[in-house]
Formats: sequence, structure tokens, C-alpha cells
Amino acid sequence: MIMACPFIVVDNCKEEIKYYRDVLGGEINILRKQGDEVLNADLHLGGVTIKFGDTQAARPSLKGDYVRVFLKIETEEAFRHIYGQFAAGGHINTDVYEAPFNGLLAVVTDRNGVCWVLSYYRE
Repeated sequence: MIMACPFIVVDNCKEEIKYYRDVLGGEINILRKQGDEVLNADLHLGGVTIKFGDTQAARPSLKGDYVRVFLKIETEEAFRHIYGQFAAGGHINTDVYEAPFNGLLAVVTDRNGVCWVLSYYRE
């Protein structure tokens, strides 16, 4: 069995993992520290885990914006909250619009340069 989950690299993982928890909810699990710095952490959102690495540990090389994180959000209220939080410090790529599947879609790049495809499916 193969499991895939997003791995997001940020400056200052210690603070940014809290930012994502405040926006998305969930529980933080610190995996690796070096002194007071958090090098790796997980954010558990129900049955989904988003992994985080600090730039000190992951040493990313910039190749461009190739990956998007897709979120299927359960309520319109939660959709609009997450959209607003990410947009506040980031950039709106595609504003909220009515999607052909009877729901809402938006694309937002957050303050860390992570691009999120937000979706809400109406019943």
C-alpha cells in the first residue's frame, strides 16, 4: 500500500505549524527538534496528515510552482474561513466561484508561497 501526503517546507517551522493549525484546525505532532528549533512536524486533520519541514532540515531548491495542495472542505463556513485566512497574508490566484459540480472553488497562495486549491461540495 502506498500513502501520499503533502510535505510543506517553510521558514520557521515552529511558528508556521501553529499558523496552519489556526487556519485548518487539527493537532500538531512535533517530530524533530534541534535546540529550540522545530525541524519537522505533522499536522493531523482527521484522517489526513500534512507534513512540515523547516528549511534548515529540508534544504529546498526552488524549481517553480509545480505542486498544489487540494483541500475538500466539509462546510461553506469552513471554506470561507480558510480562504479568508490564507488570502489575508497571501495572494488570491482565483477568487471564489461557483463550480460546475454544485459547490465552490478558489485557489489561494498563502504567506509561505504554498498554493491551495480549496473546494466545497454542496450536497
